[in-house]
Amino acid sequence: MKVAVLNYTGTVGKTTIAAHLLSPRMNNAPIFAIESINETAEGLGVDVEKMKGNKFRDLFKKIMLEDNAIIDIGASNIEEFMNNMIKFDHSHEEIDFFIVPVTAGTKEQKESISMLDSLSAIGIPPNKIRVIFNRVDSNVLEEFPFIIGFCKKEKSFIANTKCAIWENELFDALSVKGLTVDALMKDETDYKSLLKSKTKASEKDRHHWADMFGLKALSKSVKRNLDDVYLELFNK
Repeated sequence: MKVAVLNYTGTVGKTTIAAHLLSPRMNNAPIFAIESINETAEGLGVDVEKMKGNKFRDLFKKIMLEDNAIIDIGASNIEEFMNNMIKFDHSHEEIDFFIVPVTAGTKEQKESISMLDSLSAIGIPPNKIRVIFNRVDSNVLEEFPFIIGFCKKEKSFIANTKCAIWENELFDALSVKGLTVDALMKDETDYKSLLKSKTKASEKDRHHWADMFGLKALSKSVKRNLDDVYLELFNK
C-alpha cells in the first residue's frame, strides 16, 4: 500500500501520523519525507529518506519499487508536489490513499478544505482521499464544522468521524525524546523496579526513569486510539 500524507497548512500532524500511526502498522514501511524546512520523522528515530519536491521522478521510481511506502509531504513542498502530480499524467493512480490530517482551528480547516478541493480537482476519486481529525479534544462534529459541512456538500472525500486522534501530551513528550509510540511500547525496561531498587542513583537518572514510567503508562491508551484509527481509516 502506498500512502501520501499532505496538507497545504503546517503543524497539523503529518509527520506524527506518518511515524506514529502509519509506519508501524504498515510493516515499518519506508517514509519518504518531501521537506526542505521542517522537522521530519527522522527526529523520532524513524528511518527517513528526505527528498525535495522537484525530485518527483526520483520519488516516483522509488515508491514503484516498494510494496509499502509513506510519502510525508511538508507544507514547504506541497505546491511543487501537486504541480508535479499534474505534470506526470496519472501518477496519482500509483498512490492508494491521500491522507489529509486536520486540526480544529478555523484557518487550518479552511486550508485543509483547499487541499481536499485540489486533490479532487486533479481527478483523485473520493474513496482515495481520507481525512484524519487530529488533536481532538472531545467531539469531532463540534470541533470540525467546516470539514464536516464541506464533506456533506461536496462528497469528494471520506471524513469518517471515528478517525479521530485525541489530544494527548504524549506526542509532544516523545518528540523531545526522539521516540515513537511503537518504540516506547517495545521498551521492556522496568522503570518502576529501577526506581525502587536504585535509590542512590543520580537525580538525573531517577528523574528519567520516573518520566519514562509515566510515558509508558500513558502510551497504552494512545496505542489503542491509534489502532482504532488505523482500522477505521481504511475500512471503506
